[in-house]
Amino acid sequence: MKKLFTILLSFLIVQVATAQPARRYQNDPFLDSLSLHTFRFFWDLGNTDNAQIPDRWPTDNFSSIAATGFGLTSYVVGVEKGYITRKQAAERVLRTLRVLNELPKGPQMTDVSGYKGFFYHFLVQKTGLRFQNVELSTIDTGLLMAGILVCMTYFDAEDGQEKAIRELADKLYREVEWDWAMNGQKTMSMGWFPDKGFLDASWRGYNEAMVLLVMAMGSPTHPIGAEAWDAWTASYQWKKHQGMEYVNFGPLFGHQYSHCYIDFRGIQDKYMRAKGIDYFENSRRATLANWKHCVQNPGGFDEYGEKMWGLTACDGPGNKDKWDPNTHFMDYSARGVGYTYLEDDGTIAPTAAGGSIPFAPKICIEALRNMKEKYPRTYRKYGFIDAFNFSFLYENGDKGWYDIDQLGIDQGPILIQLANYQDDTVWKILRKNPYIVSGLKKAGFTGGWLGN
Repeated sequence: MKKLFTILLSFLIVQVATAQPARRYQNDPFLDSLSLHTFRFFWDLGNTDNAQIPDRWPTDNFSSIAATGFGLTSYVVGVEKGYITRKQAAERVLRTLRVLNELPKGPQMTDVSGYKGFFYHFLVQKTGLRFQNVELSTIDTGLLMAGILVCMTYFDAEDGQEKAIRELADKLYREVEWDWAMNGQKTMSMGWFPDKGFLDASWRGYNEAMVLLVMAMGSPTHPIGAEAWDAWTASYQWKKHQGMEYVNFGPLFGHQYSHCYIDFRGIQDKYMRAKGIDYFENSRRATLANWKHCVQNPGGFDEYGEKMWGLTACDGPGNKDKWDPNTHFMDYSARGVGYTYLEDDGTIAPTAAGGSIPFAPKICIEALRNMKEKYPRTYRKYGFIDAFNFSFLYENGDKGWYDIDQLGIDQGPILIQLANYQDDTVWKILRKNPYIVSGLKKAGFTGGWLGN
């Protein structure tokens, strides 16, 4: 009887947790403008010969392959939103894929863009070649491939252009040697250098790499074994934090990136079946914990509150030109909160709330609206700046730091998750992708839209 009660309780928790959120904000002028302005970041800045998305703007330095993955996804969102035509999107996508396919690759140190199907973390904007001595990145390649799979699935017409997109997308995905990146270990390496080999650090749960492992398991050419998922979940930190039990990870991007692409509502792996929730509910709890921390504001930072919150990886003011020598401010850093994690210097990143809109729409949308209305300097031509800090005091007495840049990897989740919240835009596309479905089933996911 007790076992039956536990099963029923778990079922009810999942049903409540995975219920479709009310779309009360679908025709909201603020959300419409946020979506359009953020889309333009990718559409305008990707309009180059190499069609790569810059890591940041207006600072001009290099492109980011993860941002390019978000960019490819944004073009599909743009079609569904009516910002561009399907033909315009197809042309940009095909140009991007052709560049990625034609860039030189190999094990040498310079004059290449990637190796073994993986791409270097950053590429020189004009040439598309490896930027300085950055690593061959598994997660950034994973986010690029997620965007590529979105395009492969979405552009399903029989005309020559869309057929070419599918063929090139499939080719690029199949070329990634995921099994090689395991480096003979149970968990996938985070990266590789041509002169030093694999990084010692590997992808152990829980963080942003779920989509990476799902794609690696679903590969028809270079798959990794099902046991890799058990190794991934073995290091989960299931703890009670802010009054809720969930798998902890401090910065919110770790609870968002994979969810930009995979609809985790109602599907469970072995680990989550035992806990009685799904990964969507897990991200909801992490979002609420982040919000609660900022409402409590133990650091006493200016303007924190119910409608001003959001900690994740982002730019920061650093300590340059600050007045108070006793307060430490970070530059770019992975801010966040968790059971054993606390990195908070008063810097708020709009992508923290923006990327979590599907999980907790009310508090996320209210925060974003408040940021723009109360502090217009947080919002520019392409939507929100990357971060701001109202507690920062300059040597000259001015108070409040505002980032000069917007980052592709932070703009992407805002646009994509808003589209997912409003219409399941990207989720419903990848629910049809055979590689994603295969990877999820291999990892042991069942239930919901995935079936048994």
